[in-house]
Amino acid sequence: MLKMKKNILKITAVLGLTTVLLNSCGPKENAPLVYFPDMYFPVAYDPLMKAQDAYSDHENEIPAFVRNNGATGLSPVEGSVAQNKDGVFEEGKLPKTPDEYNAGYDASKAITTSPLNPANAAKDLERGKILFDHTCAACHGTGGDGQGTIVQSGAYSGVPNYADRDITVGSVHYVLTNGRNAMGSYAGQLNAGDRWRVAMYVINTFKKASAPAAATAAPDEKKETTETKK
Repeated sequence: MLKMKKNILKITAVLGLTTVLLNSCGPKENAPLVYFPDMYFPVAYDPLMKAQDAYSDHENEIPAFVRNNGATGLSPVEGSVAQNKDGVFEEGKLPKTPDEYNAGYDASKAITTSPLNPANAAKDLERGKILFDHTCAACHGTGGDGQGTIVQSGAYSGVPNYADRDITVGSVHYVLTNGRNAMGSYAGQLNAGDRWRVAMYVINTFKKASAPAAATAAPDEKKETTETKK
Protein backbone atom coordinates (compact mmCIF):
# COMPACT_ATOMS: atom_id res chain seq x y z
CA MET A 1 0.00 0.00 0.00
CA LEU A 2 2.81 2.38 0.92
CA LYS A 3 4.66 1.55 -2.28
CA MET A 4 1.51 2.31 -4.32
CA LYS A 5 1.19 5.75 -2.67
CA LYS A 6 4.82 6.55 -3.51
CA ASN A 7 4.26 5.57 -7.14
CA ILE A 8 1.15 7.76 -7.33
CA LEU A 9 3.11 10.73 -5.90
CA LYS A 10 5.90 10.22 -8.42
CA ILE A 11 3.46 10.03 -11.34
CA THR A 12 1.64 13.14 -10.10
CA ALA A 13 4.93 15.06 -9.77
CA VAL A 14 6.04 14.06 -13.28
CA LEU A 15 2.69 15.05 -14.81
CA GLY A 16 2.72 18.38 -12.96
CA LEU A 17 6.26 19.22 -14.10
CA THR A 18 5.37 18.25 -17.68
CA THR A 19 2.32 20.51 -17.61
CA VAL A 20 4.39 23.49 -16.38
CA LEU A 21 7.06 22.96 -19.03
CA LEU A 22 4.55 22.64 -21.85
CA ASN A 23 2.74 25.80 -20.77
CA SER A 24 5.96 27.80 -20.54
CA CYS A 25 7.07 26.71 -24.00
CA GLY A 26 3.86 27.55 -25.82
CA PRO A 27 3.75 28.90 -29.39
CA LYS A 28 5.20 32.38 -29.85
CA GLU A 29 2.28 33.52 -31.98
CA ASN A 30 0.10 33.39 -28.86
CA ALA A 31 2.67 34.71 -26.43
CA PRO A 32 1.50 36.82 -23.49
CA LEU A 33 1.99 40.60 -23.38
CA VAL A 34 5.68 41.49 -23.03
CA TYR A 35 7.45 44.68 -21.97
CA PHE A 36 10.03 44.68 -24.78
CA PRO A 37 8.35 43.17 -27.85
CA ASP A 38 11.16 44.27 -30.20
CA MET A 39 13.53 42.09 -28.18
CA TYR A 40 11.07 39.20 -27.85
CA PHE A 41 10.33 39.22 -31.59
CA PRO A 42 13.64 40.52 -33.02
CA VAL A 43 13.77 41.66 -36.63
CA ALA A 44 17.16 42.13 -38.31
CA TYR A 45 17.54 45.47 -40.07
CA ASP A 46 20.36 46.66 -42.30
CA PRO A 47 22.05 49.64 -40.61
CA LEU A 48 20.70 52.99 -41.78
CA MET A 49 18.33 51.36 -44.26
CA LYS A 50 14.66 52.28 -44.37
CA ALA A 51 12.37 49.70 -42.78
CA GLN A 52 10.01 48.30 -45.41
CA ASP A 53 7.33 47.39 -42.87
CA ALA A 54 7.10 49.55 -39.77
CA TYR A 55 4.65 47.15 -38.12
CA SER A 56 4.96 43.60 -36.86
CA ASP A 57 2.62 40.69 -37.51
CA HIS A 58 2.36 40.18 -33.76
CA GLU A 59 -0.68 41.79 -32.20
CA ASN A 60 1.11 42.94 -29.05
CA GLU A 61 4.18 44.50 -30.69
CA ILE A 62 4.66 48.26 -30.60
CA PRO A 63 4.97 49.83 -34.09
CA ALA A 64 8.65 50.41 -34.89
CA PHE A 65 10.18 53.50 -36.51
CA VAL A 66 6.80 55.08 -37.25
CA ARG A 67 7.78 58.54 -36.05
CA ASN A 68 10.98 58.47 -38.12
CA ASN A 69 9.37 57.65 -41.46
CA GLY A 70 10.71 54.12 -41.36
CA ALA A 71 14.31 55.10 -40.60
CA THR A 72 16.27 52.46 -38.68
CA GLY A 73 19.18 54.78 -37.82
CA LEU A 74 17.86 56.99 -35.04
CA SER A 75 19.22 60.35 -33.91
CA PRO A 76 21.38 60.59 -30.75
CA VAL A 77 19.55 60.99 -27.47
CA GLU A 78 19.24 64.62 -26.39
CA GLY A 79 22.06 65.55 -24.04
CA SER A 80 24.42 62.84 -25.28
CA VAL A 81 28.04 63.59 -26.22
CA ALA A 82 28.31 65.49 -29.49
CA GLN A 83 30.00 63.58 -32.32
CA ASN A 84 30.85 66.60 -34.45
CA LYS A 85 32.16 69.22 -32.08
CA ASP A 86 34.25 70.77 -34.88
CA GLY A 87 31.10 71.52 -36.88
CA VAL A 88 32.74 70.94 -40.28
CA PHE A 89 30.57 68.22 -41.76
CA GLU A 90 27.02 68.24 -43.14
CA GLU A 91 25.33 64.85 -43.25
CA GLY A 92 22.99 65.97 -46.01
CA LYS A 93 25.93 66.12 -48.43
CA LEU A 94 26.55 62.37 -48.32
CA PRO A 95 26.27 60.80 -51.81
CA LYS A 96 23.15 58.73 -52.39
CA THR A 97 23.98 57.19 -55.81
CA PRO A 98 27.14 56.10 -57.67
CA ASP A 99 26.90 59.18 -59.89
CA GLU A 100 26.71 61.44 -56.84
CA TYR A 101 29.66 59.60 -55.30
CA ASN A 102 31.85 59.99 -58.40
CA ALA A 103 30.91 63.65 -58.79
CA GLY A 104 31.69 64.26 -55.13
CA TYR A 105 35.03 62.49 -55.39
CA ASP A 106 36.06 64.50 -58.44
CA ALA A 107 35.02 67.73 -56.73
CA SER A 108 36.91 66.77 -53.56
CA LYS A 109 40.21 66.80 -55.45
CA ALA A 110 39.90 70.56 -55.81
CA ILE A 111 39.94 70.96 -52.02
CA THR A 112 43.52 71.62 -50.96
CA THR A 113 42.98 73.09 -47.49
CA SER A 114 41.26 71.77 -44.42
CA PRO A 115 38.26 73.68 -43.02
CA LEU A 116 39.76 73.40 -39.54
CA ASN A 117 41.28 76.47 -37.91
CA PRO A 118 44.77 76.91 -39.48
CA ALA A 119 46.06 78.32 -36.19
CA ASN A 120 45.75 74.79 -34.75
CA ALA A 121 47.48 73.07 -37.68
CA ALA A 122 50.40 71.77 -35.61
CA LYS A 123 48.12 70.17 -33.03
CA ASP A 124 45.82 68.84 -35.75
CA LEU A 125 48.74 67.19 -37.56
CA GLU A 126 49.98 65.69 -34.30
CA ARG A 127 46.58 64.18 -33.59
CA GLY A 128 46.27 63.13 -37.22
CA LYS A 129 49.45 61.07 -36.91
CA ILE A 130 48.17 59.31 -33.78
CA LEU A 131 44.85 58.50 -35.42
CA PHE A 132 46.55 57.35 -38.65
CA ASP A 133 48.90 55.02 -36.76
CA HIS A 134 46.00 53.56 -34.77
CA THR A 135 43.40 53.35 -37.53
CA CYS A 136 45.06 53.30 -40.95
CA ALA A 137 48.64 52.04 -40.62
CA ALA A 138 47.63 48.38 -40.37
CA CYS A 139 46.88 48.48 -44.11
CA HIS A 140 48.53 51.65 -45.43
CA GLY A 141 51.73 51.24 -43.39
CA THR A 142 53.34 53.80 -41.10
CA GLY A 143 55.25 55.08 -44.15
CA GLY A 144 52.13 55.39 -46.31
CA ASP A 145 53.55 52.87 -48.76
CA GLY A 146 50.66 50.40 -48.57
CA GLN A 147 52.78 47.84 -46.75
CA GLY A 148 51.07 47.63 -43.38
CA THR A 149 51.20 44.54 -41.18
CA ILE A 150 47.98 43.16 -42.63
CA VAL A 151 49.34 43.45 -46.18
CA GLN A 152 52.71 41.95 -45.19
CA SER A 153 50.93 38.98 -43.61
CA GLY A 154 49.41 38.16 -46.98
CA ALA A 155 45.85 38.51 -45.70
CA TYR A 156 45.14 41.53 -47.88
CA SER A 157 46.69 43.15 -50.93
CA GLY A 158 46.22 46.00 -53.38
CA VAL A 159 46.72 48.88 -50.93
CA PRO A 160 48.24 51.76 -52.94
CA ASN A 161 51.28 53.85 -52.09
CA TYR A 162 50.21 57.41 -51.32
CA ALA A 163 53.23 58.75 -53.22
CA ASP A 164 51.85 57.23 -56.43
CA ARG A 165 48.32 58.58 -56.05
CA ASP A 166 46.75 61.77 -57.36
CA ILE A 167 45.20 62.87 -54.08
CA THR A 168 44.51 66.03 -52.11
CA VAL A 169 43.46 66.63 -48.54
CA GLY A 170 39.89 66.87 -49.80
CA SER A 171 39.93 63.56 -51.65
CA VAL A 172 41.55 61.74 -48.71
CA HIS A 173 38.84 63.10 -46.40
CA TYR A 174 36.17 62.12 -48.95
CA VAL A 175 37.39 58.52 -49.05
CA LEU A 176 37.63 58.37 -45.26
CA THR A 177 34.02 59.51 -45.09
CA ASN A 178 32.48 57.51 -47.94
CA GLY A 179 34.94 54.71 -48.67
CA ARG A 180 36.34 53.79 -52.09
CA ASN A 181 36.88 50.49 -53.91
CA ALA A 182 37.84 47.86 -51.30
CA MET A 183 38.13 50.42 -48.49
CA GLY A 184 34.98 51.04 -46.51
CA SER A 185 33.87 54.24 -44.83
CA TYR A 186 35.61 55.19 -41.59
CA ALA A 187 32.93 57.68 -40.58
CA GLY A 188 31.97 55.30 -37.78
CA GLN A 189 35.51 55.19 -36.40
CA LEU A 190 36.57 58.83 -36.84
CA ASN A 191 34.41 61.89 -36.30
CA ALA A 192 34.24 64.65 -38.92
CA GLY A 193 37.06 66.78 -37.53
CA ASP A 194 39.38 63.82 -36.98
CA ARG A 195 38.89 62.66 -40.57
CA TRP A 196 40.22 66.04 -41.70
CA ARG A 197 43.16 65.69 -39.28
CA VAL A 198 44.08 62.29 -40.72
CA ALA A 199 43.76 63.67 -44.25
CA MET A 200 46.01 66.60 -43.33
CA TYR A 201 48.60 64.22 -41.90
CA VAL A 202 48.54 62.00 -45.01
CA ILE A 203 49.11 64.93 -47.38
CA ASN A 204 51.72 66.70 -45.26
CA THR A 205 53.67 63.52 -44.55
CA PHE A 206 53.36 61.39 -47.68
CA LYS A 207 52.59 63.97 -50.39
CA LYS A 208 54.90 66.85 -49.50
CA ALA A 209 55.17 67.88 -53.13
CA SER A 210 51.42 68.49 -53.24
CA ALA A 211 49.58 71.55 -52.01
CA PRO A 212 49.66 71.93 -48.21
CA ALA A 213 46.72 70.45 -46.34
CA ALA A 214 46.39 73.34 -43.92
CA ALA A 215 46.40 77.02 -44.75
CA THR A 216 49.94 78.24 -44.38
CA ALA A 217 49.00 81.72 -43.32
CA ALA A 218 46.03 83.33 -41.65
CA PRO A 219 44.31 86.26 -43.44
CA ASP A 220 46.06 88.82 -41.19
CA GLU A 221 49.45 87.26 -41.89
CA LYS A 222 48.86 87.40 -45.65
CA LYS A 223 47.94 91.07 -45.36
CA GLU A 224 51.12 91.85 -43.42
CA THR A 225 53.20 90.02 -46.03
CA THR A 226 51.63 92.04 -48.85
CA GLU A 227 52.20 95.33 -47.03
CA THR A 228 55.84 94.40 -46.37
CA LYS A 229 56.46 93.78 -50.08
CA LYS A 230 55.02 97.19 -50.91
